[in-house]
Amino acid sequence: MLTLDVPFLSDPLLVGLLQRHGDRIHSVHFSLSLPGIADGRHRTGEISLTALNHGLRQLPSPKKYALLNSRFQHPDLYTDQAALTRLLDSLTLLLADGNLNGVIVVDFYLLQALSDTSPEVCSQLEAIPGINCMLDSFDRIASYCTAIARTHFRQPRKINLDRSLNRNIPTLRAVCAQCRKHFPETRLTLLANEGCLHRCPFKLTHDAHIALAATGLAPDMTYNANRELGCIRVLQEHPEELFRSPFIRPEDMHHYDGLVDVIKLCGRTLGPAFLGRLVPAYTQGHHNGNLLDLLDTQEWLAKGLDVHNDSLPKDFFRKLTSCDHCCDACGYCRTLFHDCAEKKQLTLPDLRQP
Repeated sequence: MLTLDVPFLSDPLLVGLLQRHGDRIHSVHFSLSLPGIADGRHRTGEISLTALNHGLRQLPSPKKYALLNSRFQHPDLYTDQAALTRLLDSLTLLLADGNLNGVIVVDFYLLQALSDTSPEVCSQLEAIPGINCMLDSFDRIASYCTAIARTHFRQPRKINLDRSLNRNIPTLRAVCAQCRKHFPETRLTLLANEGCLHRCPFKLTHDAHIALAATGLAPDMTYNANRELGCIRVLQEHPEELFRSPFIRPEDMHHYDGLVDVIKLCGRTLGPAFLGRLVPAYTQGHHNGNLLDLLDTQEWLAKGLDVHNDSLPKDFFRKLTSCDHCCDACGYCRTLFHDCAEKKQLTLPDLRQP
């Protein structure tokens, strides 16, 4: 049976939810919220290491991974021994309490800098290439594992396969077969609910803009850029594009059973309420409601659009995994959008006191 990798927030209700679904949770991932250390998302709040440790301690079963997955760090960090030591001290504290199995990284300059600074600490941790390493072939996977082997970090016990494989089943099957042959102890993971555009042409630049803002090298202009020039504009002008996004619906998870081991969920910046509906949907394999309520980067669309998940046709998975991406000659997604999507009426929240 497929298990889940889920975001972790030190929220009591979310911790309780993860405890109740403990048999389906393979691992959790979390931000360290450390000053000067960026991860792959905008920072929406701070949490003390003490509070993080306390929350993680209540989940003894899942593996636990700290996010160091910014596209890049401030260049000064790589040679700042005091800052690297502070980061390693935080990892050591989590390790001492049994609350850390590894780190998720995209920036391999940082990985090597940490390894050089403290071989003793790093030798106790797996290095997991983040989803934005875009591991879409066995050659790429092998090259990243080789790079990790040249550090003091342990080899990854799970591999995050690229989103582009979600709907390319023949290639997915071939990549998985090679991974099983060469890395038989490693679990394979697919990201289910990001909702980014198919092979998004803005992705690498967007990641770089997030990193620039997180490191303090530039103001955060990513939303404006996406609204005026990027993915938000694309989806506003061509909303049927949402179906080309390689998301995996809860109802379609079973198609991947036997190919991969873990389904990764994202959306930590959307808070515990979002995660509170996400985890049950994927543990139960069903979502009765707006499909957009499950998609991380398309969550903004859910405020004005209802895509009736139950109305999607039974051949949805088959059609989208056999797509040749010649959209002008097809029209399937346009028809699907017309049949299954409905604009919401504009409503204003009642802010009056009771």
